[in-house]
Amino acid sequence: MNVFKVFLVLIVVSSCQTKKIMNQENATNKVQKPNIVYILADDMGYGDVSGLNAASGIQTPNMDKLVQNGVHFSDTHTNSSVCTPTRYGILTGRYAWRSRLKKGVLDGYDEPLIENDRPTVASFLKNNGYKTACIGKWHMGLGFQSKNSAPIKVEKEGSNVDFTKQIESPNQLGFDYSYIIPASLDMPPYVYVENGKAVEMPSSYTNGKTEKEAGRGVFWRAGEVSPSFVFDKVLDNFTQKTVSFIDDQKEDNTPFFIFFPLTAPHTPWLPTGNANGKSKAGRYGDFVTMVDDAVGAVVEALEKAGKLDNTLIIVTSDNGSNWKPEDKKAYAHRANYKFKGQKADIYEGGHRVPYMAQWKGVIPAGTQSGQIMCTTDLYATVAGILHKSITKEEAPDSYNIWPAYTSNVKVPIREAIVHHSHDGMFSIRKGNWKFTPQLGSGGFTKPKTLEPKNGEAPGTLYNMAEDPKEENNLYKKHPEVVKELSQLLEKYKVQGQSRL
Repeated sequence: MNVFKVFLVLIVVSSCQTKKIMNQENATNKVQKPNIVYILADDMGYGDVSGLNAASGIQTPNMDKLVQNGVHFSDTHTNSSVCTPTRYGILTGRYAWRSRLKKGVLDGYDEPLIENDRPTVASFLKNNGYKTACIGKWHMGLGFQSKNSAPIKVEKEGSNVDFTKQIESPNQLGFDYSYIIPASLDMPPYVYVENGKAVEMPSSYTNGKTEKEAGRGVFWRAGEVSPSFVFDKVLDNFTQKTVSFIDDQKEDNTPFFIFFPLTAPHTPWLPTGNANGKSKAGRYGDFVTMVDDAVGAVVEALEKAGKLDNTLIIVTSDNGSNWKPEDKKAYAHRANYKFKGQKADIYEGGHRVPYMAQWKGVIPAGTQSGQIMCTTDLYATVAGILHKSITKEEAPDSYNIWPAYTSNVKVPIREAIVHHSHDGMFSIRKGNWKFTPQLGSGGFTKPKTLEPKNGEAPGTLYNMAEDPKEENNLYKKHPEVVKELSQLLEKYKVQGQSRL
């Protein structure tokens, strides 16, 4: 071979090696900064997803595809069994009972729950080069201004809110763009707020709906409403806004984060069009199919925009389903699967939720994880994906669960999870053990509280691996475990995790 040929070979080899290195660098960058779309259903139970419950009365093909193409966690818990505190925990990585909200939820006129100086997932990602958006139900308080500089006052047929004034909104918490309603779809004021401005003044008034007159699940409170605010169009409107936001990123290589909290299947249950009669779980089940349609629309939009392959899609719920005993009598469907209780309860059905994630080429398809996880873990997990360190002050109750998304991690990542009910009842889960120092549901299931009889255990201890239905109380059989978990719960009440 002459010198010229050798020179050509060296050039070709060098070019191939350079290309290989560039491809590796591109792959590394891709792994480090995916787009992130977090879809949060409202009151959807573990048993609603047909891919997780073969006996479900609802077919959810789009969520099932995420289960098939990505990972699903079978032991995921919301940090509260109702919505406001769970949403606070998702965005801050902090249990909401550490905030001013010790029980219950906010209403639509309440002041912001997230403290102004508290970092959020959105502000963290924004500081790391992301474009951020919040589209959907907020329900964590807004900074409304009154007409007369007096405290906000809500009366029978209106309020003294001046909707022409700027509103403190998600934009103050790290979101570049926001398009929201203040609270649940059954809570006034019924108005869209875009980037801290009311889209339309709530110049009308609704007398509300009651289940007695309209049927199970069709309920909303009386209050101020914008003239063109149509209750059964809100979910579709948010979905279209999210699709539009994704489409706008088509030519932009800036990574984006979308927090997409849905209004369904929370009351009012308002399925429309082809969704009516689609399930075997009544109006509620039909509304869940619309949640699935929203998931499908987002996935399709990502694909059309050429963003699907580099997007981490997460779908979960803010608490268990509000599937009551009367619903169980009417339908064979079990919205909360085999778990005890319902939304608001300290029981498993109150806070154990579906959780699935897809990132093509990064998360192995068909992965199932039994890793115990909490919704507060989003913050540290996102930081883990980006290889960024965070302090315990940033997200004191957040753990990096990312390793379990991509591999079969057997060792528990979390030391424990603290559960919290609507009425402020505590419980703690460590490994297979779940300890509750009181009796009763602490939520919607009766009795809410229960005094122990003579000789009866004052609390409960369950082995969740052997007894996921919480039927066999082992409180008296394992006093050493009761003591350990009781002390650990008290420790967690005063401090977050230890993070080096």
